[in-house]
Amino acid sequence: MPALLNSLKIYWHDFLQLFFPDVCITCGCKLMHQEKFLCLMCLHDLPRTGFHNMPGNKVEQLFWGRAKISHAASYFYFRKGSRYQKLIHHIKYKGMKELGEEAGKKFGFDLIQNPVYSEVDMIIPVPLHPKKFKKRGYNQSEWIARGIGSALAKPVSTENLCRLKFTATQTRKTKYERWKNVEGIFGLNQPQVLENKHILLVDDVITTGATLEACSAALEHVPGIEISVATLAYADY
Repeated sequence: MPALLNSLKIYWHDFLQLFFPDVCITCGCKLMHQEKFLCLMCLHDLPRTGFHNMPGNKVEQLFWGRAKISHAASYFYFRKGSRYQKLIHHIKYKGMKELGEEAGKKFGFDLIQNPVYSEVDMIIPVPLHPKKFKKRGYNQSEWIARGIGSALAKPVSTENLCRLKFTATQTRKTKYERWKNVEGIFGLNQPQVLENKHILLVDDVITTGATLEACSAALEHVPGIEISVATLAYADY
């Protein structure tokens, strides 16, 4: 019976593909059976950074002299106009939170190669303000964090770090404007829970690091805390 049900599922999926084909997010080609969101060619060509194995990489440099970040990495380079810009756009604005989770999981399997990341105690996504969460319906960073957490077998905390003030989008702001836009906007509900923990902060894209710096400012006064950062993409421009 299980084999029959599985065959029926495959048949039904193939039938639906005739009218509503699953296509690759980045290139638009029809996906094969084992492919999910991205075709194997686009996944192979994804411009990975390899930062998780590079001490002093470009993401870590963003925080030098600004925040107490132990380690930082991004999964791939984000360049305006590239086909991989669509990946972030679909996660953030098109409701494809499951794509964020799947991408986070693949990133997590890279991170686990480095003991620094496999030994974190807890994963915390950058929170959205409730007003923005209500409008969007989900927090894309939380779904990316879920994927990373699944790969690393680590818990994801969404109730402690909170956004205290609503802020305008960071898009099109200068580096200084980004920093002022997020200054002092994060707080903690239960700082004692994070004592002596290694925390992995997760966000979708890092450009200047202003948002993650502001998160770090809310966290770094917790006794014994260690903070590392992982973002799905690094804006290389």
